[in-house]
Amino acid sequence: MILTLFCWVALIAFIGFSVKKFMYYSNMPQHGRQDLYPIPLESDEKFKYGGSYMEEDNWHAKERHHNLKRELIDMFEEMLFIKKLFIHQNKFWWLSYSLHLGMYAAIAWSVLLVLGAFIPAGNIIATIVYLLTTVAGLVAGVLITIGGIGLLCKRLFVKEYKIYTTPQEIFNLVALTSVGLTGLLTWYTTGMSFEYGYNMVRAMFTFSPMAEVFGGAVPTMLVVHILLLGFISFYIPLSKMSHYVGKFFTFHKVIWDNEPNMPGSKVEQNILNAANKPKDPNALKWAAPHWNEAPAPAANEEK
Repeated sequence: MILTLFCWVALIAFIGFSVKKFMYYSNMPQHGRQDLYPIPLESDEKFKYGGSYMEEDNWHAKERHHNLKRELIDMFEEMLFIKKLFIHQNKFWWLSYSLHLGMYAAIAWSVLLVLGAFIPAGNIIATIVYLLTTVAGLVAGVLITIGGIGLLCKRLFVKEYKIYTTPQEIFNLVALTSVGLTGLLTWYTTGMSFEYGYNMVRAMFTFSPMAEVFGGAVPTMLVVHILLLGFISFYIPLSKMSHYVGKFFTFHKVIWDNEPNMPGSKVEQNILNAANKPKDPNALKWAAPHWNEAPAPAANEEK
């Protein structure tokens, strides 16, 4: 029963910590936007050459149009294909995309497990769901393992990445790779079937001990996999891997934001609120020595 409760706690923690991180970002003060073009919010014509509404005469008196179509296209290109990494770091993209695509497959695998656990066996729908579950699970395990090991090797042995790699990044990759690898080993040691996944879901949604649903002892490798998966569910929203939350603000509130600071506008109000906000005595201070140390008096300066 402890394993069943652990799965629920891990799932709730992942959702809760992700929401908390989202609220943290949303309550931060006015950002320092980039004002770099092209951005997808502009018209298709201006987007082609990096234009802006500010090129037009009396732009401040004209109605501005939000290019939702282009925004959605750009969003999905980045979410599904990590487009900017492909353009700027093509050699790095292949392994990174393998890891991310494996995570997308793992999400699909989880959804299919929930569906398959409660569809009566013996009909065509159950067969299709099981086949899709098998494909998604294997793709997730293989791609996460390959991507994780590949990125780990790059950060450990390739100089251009090694010089700025931190211990936390090594730990993150080891943790993710361990989840993918133990997932594959669990599948292999349980008869090359994802029936164990259906049993996990049944145990969770019926609040039953896993051993009872499995009809005996829970496979050792599955216990290891559940513990690692639960740990990563706790850890991801609290670490730098929570960029799945931060990307929304990075793009919509920094890179793409070109709202003008007009009198009486929301931008002006945000700036005034930030300027009038009392200084937080507990806020982190800049670590630069010249910021924290008082300047030495000049030789001829009077005391």
